[in-house]
Amino acid sequence: MYLGKILRVHPGSLAEELELSAGDKILEINGLKLRDIIDLSFAFADEEIEMLVEHDSGEQEMLSFDKDYDEELGAEFESAVFDGIRRCANNCYFCFVDQVAPHMRDSLSIKDDDYRMSFLYGNFVTMTNMVEADFQRIARYHLSPLFISVQATNPVLRAEMLRCKRADILLEQLDRLQQADIEYHSQVVLCPGINDGAELERTIGDIAGRQPYALSLAIVPVGLTKFRQDCYPLQLFDAAGAGKVIDQVELWQHRIRQASGRSFIYLGDEFYFLAGRPLPPTEMYDGFPQLDNGIGLARNFIDEWEKAASPAAGYQEPLHIDVVTGTSVAPMFRELIAALEDENLKVRVLPVPNRYFGETVNVSGLLTGQDILTVLQAAEGPRDGVILPEGALRTGENVFLDDMKLSDIEDRLQVRVETALGGADLRQALADWTHYHGAGMEETAYMWQSNAAYTKPGKKRDENE
Repeated sequence: MYLGKILRVHPGSLAEELELSAGDKILEINGLKLRDIIDLSFAFADEEIEMLVEHDSGEQEMLSFDKDYDEELGAEFESAVFDGIRRCANNCYFCFVDQVAPHMRDSLSIKDDDYRMSFLYGNFVTMTNMVEADFQRIARYHLSPLFISVQATNPVLRAEMLRCKRADILLEQLDRLQQADIEYHSQVVLCPGINDGAELERTIGDIAGRQPYALSLAIVPVGLTKFRQDCYPLQLFDAAGAGKVIDQVELWQHRIRQASGRSFIYLGDEFYFLAGRPLPPTEMYDGFPQLDNGIGLARNFIDEWEKAASPAAGYQEPLHIDVVTGTSVAPMFRELIAALEDENLKVRVLPVPNRYFGETVNVSGLLTGQDILTVLQAAEGPRDGVILPEGALRTGENVFLDDMKLSDIEDRLQVRVETALGGADLRQALADWTHYHGAGMEETAYMWQSNAAYTKPGKKRDENE
């Protein structure tokens, strides 16, 4: 049975008027069994509703009511998919889930390859588990854009990299999306000696040739942790290799920008850090279409920092703040903070080597509480407060990947600890430490939204439907 379990009901909403509450499950609307919030959204667009609800007590009730076409339910759900996340059937050379430490919480080991989560939340999917009915549903509901994990357009190579025979039909699947007027963002996880060089050239050409349906192509370097046990030999990029990738991609960016006015291809920040090259200017990111994929995070951080207001007045007494970062961005943080003009503001940037996953993993978002605490405890000298990267905390909770709580660090250090999500947050925290509070975090929930959000701009609903 499909279960759309309600997590919370918004005050003053239609859901509250219907006396729905947390724990209730929405089973059907107008006879349609709901697989996910997409089904719910389109079914709920009708103005006459019969909704089958199962209450927390187990009792089922049919609610009949009228509503406006665009009236929202006002409920949040525990999961966006009511029939369970579709798991990945691939065994990719580079899969990061396979490199997670043993005995960590189960959610870190979920291999999501669900096209619905791709549409709703930008998760990348390989499409190897999709069948005809999925493509028909994508076309019927116009689920656009999707986020497609490409890796390589060479059919033989892609099947080898994903270790899945069906991975060789990618281009045919992209044709299906184009026929259905579906747009998509794409990604390549670049592995030295495998899908780089000539193979990357082929992939870029194939995807770039599918514009305007292909909206962007992100290229990120493969990441390896010390827990990887796959016998396939993978290597990391070094400075020279990263520089070659930058040079190769910049030629394509220049060519595409001349034709379309946008870069289309975007590299992960790690390539620039590895090669010791400056980050591209903001305009090269064209509004950061793949920011949630980590593309342009550093440049966006700098932009936020520079736009944030400077403190109107300096501190009257010395204030010592430790700013914790991953090792890759620490030099950038030091450069930005060094330009602050307040002689009483003493900021120490503390890069944290990732001993939990391995020191080749150098991004802030994968830092654990124990590694952070180890570095902070080893740092001698005065300390009035600590600022941690909010991205290292579990979404919606003050808990790190190793299940250490933010409050545990505060208790051990006996000092105030705050989080910063981006450049504006960090600058605000340093400018007004007395009144700053880290960005608010709520429990993860999934909102129902009007199906108007799923309609491509320019398409209007037929009044006679």
